[in-house]
Amino acid sequence: MFDSALNLDLLRLDRQGFPEVVFARGKTRAQTISALKRLHDAHGHALATGVNEDLDIGGLYDPISKLYRIGQMPIRPGWPCVLSAGTSDQFIAEEAAQTLEFLGYETKRICDVGVAGLHRLLDRVDDFKTADVIIVVAGMEGALPSVVGGLVPQPIIAVPTSVGYGTSYNGIAALLGMLNSCAAGVSVMNIDNGFGAAIAAHRILQRLHS
Repeated sequence: MFDSALNLDLLRLDRQGFPEVVFARGKTRAQTISALKRLHDAHGHALATGVNEDLDIGGLYDPISKLYRIGQMPIRPGWPCVLSAGTSDQFIAEEAAQTLEFLGYETKRICDVGVAGLHRLLDRVDDFKTADVIIVVAGMEGALPSVVGGLVPQPIIAVPTSVGYGTSYNGIAALLGMLNSCAAGVSVMNIDNGFGAAIAAHRILQRLHS
């Protein structure tokens, strides 16, 4: 039988500028709570992703993003923006946005600006063209990051979601579309990885404002 003891990386904050975050999927409720409490004791804040219920230990649970937050890191300079194509992509957009807020960033959200109604995006360009880094979340064919990448010069982090009809193959079509973007320099995360996009944005922002 495997040893279920948690071997937490309490030095990650010093090495990388962000603490270890608990990936709750596959863990028991008790394991998740134990890890969160130990991280909170060590740092004064803690975050878990993929949480399916309120853990009732004094933190904030969001059922859309599946994040559980206890406190947050100090406020930081830098302005990230999270764009999402449709309301169905909100669960991943919120995972990215709320992770950035936990990390200490004031984060702008721009929702429901998918390419099926391109005017909706064009009407909002002034709202995101001065952001330091932009996370773009989209399912279906995944075209939104290419369009955004052609409009502004900032780093673009694209996140495909598992939203779409049959031949979207649970996000593979969006992933391939983003990897084949004709807008040069768009970085692409794995399917539904809003958390990873937030950490990538954080790495950029740390260096930009260090």
